Amino acid sequence: MIDLKLLEKKAENGTSYYDEYRQGLINRGANTSMLDQIMHLALRRKEALTQAETEKAKQNKLSAEVGQLKREGKDASAVLGEVEKLKAQVKEMEQLAAKADEEVQNLLLTVPNKPHSSVPVGSSEKENKIVATVGEPVKFSFKAKEHFELGEKLGIIDFDRAGKTTGARFSFLKGAAAQMERALMQMMMDVHSTQHGYTEMIPPFIVNSKSLTGTGQFPKFKEDVFNLANTDYYLIPTAEVPVTNYYYDETLAESDLPKSFCAYSPCFRSEAGSYGKDTKGLIRQHQFNKVELMTFCHPSESYNVHEALTSHAEKILTMLELPYRKMLLCTGDMGFGSAKTYDLEVWLPGQNAYREISSCSNFEDFQARRANIRFKPKDGGKPQFVHTLNGSGLAVGRTLVAILENYQREDGSIAIPKALSGYMGGRTEIR
Repeated sequence: MIDLKLLEKKAENGTSYYDEYRQGLINRGANTSMLDQIMHLALRRKEALTQAETEKAKQNKLSAEVGQLKREGKDASAVLGEVEKLKAQVKEMEQLAAKADEEVQNLLLTVPNKPHSSVPVGSSEKENKIVATVGEPVKFSFKAKEHFELGEKLGIIDFDRAGKTTGARFSFLKGAAAQMERALMQMMMDVHSTQHGYTEMIPPFIVNSKSLTGTGQFPKFKEDVFNLANTDYYLIPTAEVPVTNYYYDETLAESDLPKSFCAYSPCFRSEAGSYGKDTKGLIRQHQFNKVELMTFCHPSESYNVHEALTSHAEKILTMLELPYRKMLLCTGDMGFGSAKTYDLEVWLPGQNAYREISSCSNFEDFQARRANIRFKPKDGGKPQFVHTLNGSGLAVGRTLVAILENYQREDGSIAIPKALSGYMGGRTEIR
């Protein structure tokens, strides 16, 4: 959520946060009329409160007169009538202010974050910037197969029976694929906790609507989340939701920062906006596993933390010797709550394309303001909002996809990356 007080503040140099934010919305390709509506309602609220205070002052003055008249034994009925009239006017103004405030808060929940100044302006993924390319795409002497062809031929992925059991966009992982999925989770959690200093966490896989509002999924992306019928419970679309809300409505000490967690969870997404995309294979499933990296930090450190967190996700790719590239997303391709995002895209030879395997974002105080997560400064000053950051470290299913495609052999067997072999009981190949 953006800061309404900043929007209302006038800058000395002639510019204002309002102007900057409005331009940020334009750069994102978002509608700015919502912003004007917010400002109009905020002004109406302020005017109503001012009027209420004025009427309240008059009411207090007349109430004093009533007391004086009664002490003097005089008739106070006319003045009492004025007092009651003013009471009704004050109540009306306060109700008007409360209604305007509620509308402002609801609208604030629907507007995106302001992009950081370092984010390139663009309207689509075509204008994302390649920051680095690591490793060379694998060149095979044969036509590379896609992961679902390899998995089905090896008998380690079964889409047909998953379709019968549940429906489209689900799968059974069997044998070596199930073992590899489990090994990847273990490897990622080990690396991030022992080498990068994250505290391991397995969060609840079900959350309430308050938590989804805190991270920015609600109200805008409600159709993307699975609801448990007749409850306020929802299956998590990512561990970001429960882990961010771990400190919901709490004030930390500055000395506690940063707080960093690596969390394993299954993720559940309706994929409402992806009709017709990646209908085959494991790329876009309704259920998948992911290891999430999450940090709460001091505002002055968040962009250093962003670089570090992204490098931690990259470490898994380099350990598995998978070619990838690091992309800085443009304004038009960033997520709703993000101020700046790096995507890591792994090379998939079966598709002859790079595909996203991790998205690492700095939300600044956007989520913390929604979830009311603050810290108390060491100098005893006023509590401030923390900055929150998260990223996939990595999406487990897509990592499995990348290994199958990059390590495939002409005979259909799959070599296992050296870094993963120990997690698979010393296994070196899948046949």
